[in-house]
Amino acid sequence: MTTISRWDPFAEMNRLHDQLFSRVTREESFKPAIDIHEDEDAYSVDVEVPGLKPEDIHVDVEKNILTVRGERRLSREDKKEGYRRVERFYGSFTRSFTLPETVDAESIEAKTTDGVLTLRLPKRPAPGARKISVSTS
Repeated sequence: MTTISRWDPFAEMNRLHDQLFSRVTREESFKPAIDIHEDEDAYSVDVEVPGLKPEDIHVDVEKNILTVRGERRLSREDKKEGYRRVERFYGSFTRSFTLPETVDAESIEAKTTDGVLTLRLPKRPAPGARKISVSTS
């Protein structure tokens, strides 16, 4: 026996949207806000990482590129008869920045306080120009 039910185009559009974009949007949307400040002796980078433990945050410097990466995992979700509600963004993130020549990469410090990762990037003197003498062959 066939059951006839009323078609709801808006429910169908929501279902298709969730199926196609919901997972990708949530995972790619977690991009922590970053503030960069400069003073005379250092740069400061503040990264908003609420809910992340220090061991879940990775900071690397390679070839003058500073990379901050981590992952916020889904901590709770409410389910009721096919209804799912997740409002906070979660997933992996990676943020990378090219460092100026004046950053002393060996002396970078990182600490977290109240959900903010603070990186201190001390400055070193800028490399000066080197004069190369030209000889005759």
